[in-house]
Amino acid sequence: MKAAVLFSGGKDSTMAAYKAIEQGLEVKYLISMISSNSESYMFHTSNIHMTELAAQAMDMPLSCYNTPGIKEKELDDLKMVLTDMKNRGVEAIFSGAMYSSYQKSRIDKLCQDLSLKSVSPLWHKDPYEYMMELVDLDFKIILVSVSAAGLDESWLGREIDREFLEDLLKIHEKHGVHMSFEGGEAETLVLDCPLFKKRIKIKEMDKVWDKDSGHVNIKKAVLVDK
Repeated sequence: MKAAVLFSGGKDSTMAAYKAIEQGLEVKYLISMISSNSESYMFHTSNIHMTELAAQAMDMPLSCYNTPGIKEKELDDLKMVLTDMKNRGVEAIFSGAMYSSYQKSRIDKLCQDLSLKSVSPLWHKDPYEYMMELVDLDFKIILVSVSAAGLDESWLGREIDREFLEDLLKIHEKHGVHMSFEGGEAETLVLDCPLFKKRIKIKEMDKVWDKDSGHVNIKKAVLVDK
C-alpha cells in the first residue's frame, strides 16, 4: 500500500513515518502544510522550514503546500492536498495524532470522503512509554518551543533523553504538563532517527523568550554524515 505522511519535522509525525515503514507500507510522500497562522489549530508551525532538510535526510519526496491557516477553512486546503495525493496513487494517510480529537476527527473525515485510509499509529499510546520508545529507538529530538508552567528558557534546545524524561516527570507531577506535550506545552524537532541517512546539525539558532514562553529560530542547519 502506498502512503503519505502529514509531516512537520517533529517527533510525532516523524514517528508516524517510522511506523508506516515498519508496517511494510511504501511512503511515497511527506506532506508539509506551511501555515501563515502561527496559531493554526491543525498544523505545526515552529521551524516548519526544517522539513525540507529532514526530508533530504530521509531521502523521501516532500510536497509542501501553503495555507492561510484560518480555523476550519484550513481543512479545505488540506482536502485539496489529499485529493492531489490520491490522484498520485496514495492510498493511506498517516498522521502523528495522539490525543487531539480535533485534529484526528477532521483528518479521518477528509480521508473518508476521499476513500483514503486514515492511520494514526500513535493514537492513545501511553505518553511516558511513547517518549521512552523514542529514546530507545535513538531518536535525537530537541525542544523548539515551550509554553507551560515548569518549562523555562533552559528547556529550549534541550535534547530528549532519559535525564530529560526524569526531569519532565517531576514537572508533570507538579504542574500537570503532558508527558508528550499533547496540550501544546512544547514543540519538537527531530535531528536524527533510524530513518535518517544523514543527521541534521544546527549551525546557528536564536532563542526568543517572552515572560513565560519561548521558541527557537533555526537560522542555519546542514546535513552531516552519521
